[in-house]
Amino acid sequence: MSGKRVLIIGGTGYVGQHLLEGLSNTAFEKGIDLAFTHHSNLPPEPLIKAIHSHCLAFPVDLRNGDGFDAISLSFGQPDVVVNLAALSVPRACEMDPVTAMCVNVPSALIEWLLTFDDDSTLLIHFSTDHVYEGVKSFYKEEDETAPVNVYGRSKAESEHFISANWANFAILRSSIIYGPQTAAPVRKSLPVQWLDSLLAKGRQVEFCRDEFRCPIYINDVVTIIQTLTCRWMSGCNEMQLVLNVGGPDRLSRLQMAETVAAVRGYKSSLLKPISASLIDRGVKSPADISMDISKLIQMLGFSPMKFEEGVRLTFRNETNTSS
Repeated sequence: MSGKRVLIIGGTGYVGQHLLEGLSNTAFEKGIDLAFTHHSNLPPEPLIKAIHSHCLAFPVDLRNGDGFDAISLSFGQPDVVVNLAALSVPRACEMDPVTAMCVNVPSALIEWLLTFDDDSTLLIHFSTDHVYEGVKSFYKEEDETAPVNVYGRSKAESEHFISANWANFAILRSSIIYGPQTAAPVRKSLPVQWLDSLLAKGRQVEFCRDEFRCPIYINDVVTIIQTLTCRWMSGCNEMQLVLNVGGPDRLSRLQMAETVAAVRGYKSSLLKPISASLIDRGVKSPADISMDISKLIQMLGFSPMKFEEGVRLTFRNETNTSS
């Protein structure tokens, strides 16, 4: 694998930071060059310290492609690109659909990749479970995509665009990703920590009993990306994959909160079940976008951990980090 290059688009985000740490642990040993992009702010110092190997950072604007030429000059054509950059808050996408489409459909990224002489780069692109309509349980990758909000539509469009314009890709339809905080804390609220902060107040909180997801632990997400990267670098010469990336549990938001409460020792009486139909988020939310992950398990040879175990690891790791 010596001389291979991996570029992470959106390396300062939640998944990006965890992935950079995971890859940097082995990149130097294997002779892999790492680089990542960031949008506005400079890479935070805690992240730079957490990356063990030398890693180039490039400012890039995905809306118009500014910054990609510098990557060509200083880094060259990557063997693997992991595209994590996105406008991923459904309400924000609903309020600004033009920006959502511009950022989430990676036209500038593909345009840049097409400037190289060959199409030997694998593009690992993060999509979402929101591409499914949400009217049944355990969607399979072959099921029709029928998103009910702008976020889902922008991600469905990104999938169509990539498959039509790039030869080798792995599209990962991710559910809720949870786990410990990053080296440089991200601003957005993290799912498990958010639930913990609500319950810690000791007041009754409403949670939806009829909205289902398959949350996945961050380390499992990193493992999936690393496995696909290693497979490509080990001589795979063709890849066109769409994979559901979720955990093994189909859970309502109420059940997620119940798990956090049990792990943290909060009273179950703090949780009040309600219907999602009574909540106005300013954006339509699919009811049941739980996913069948049998293809993921079969193709990559591992099973993501159960939610309760991931919740325990989240708090254990955060305690170790802060101590």
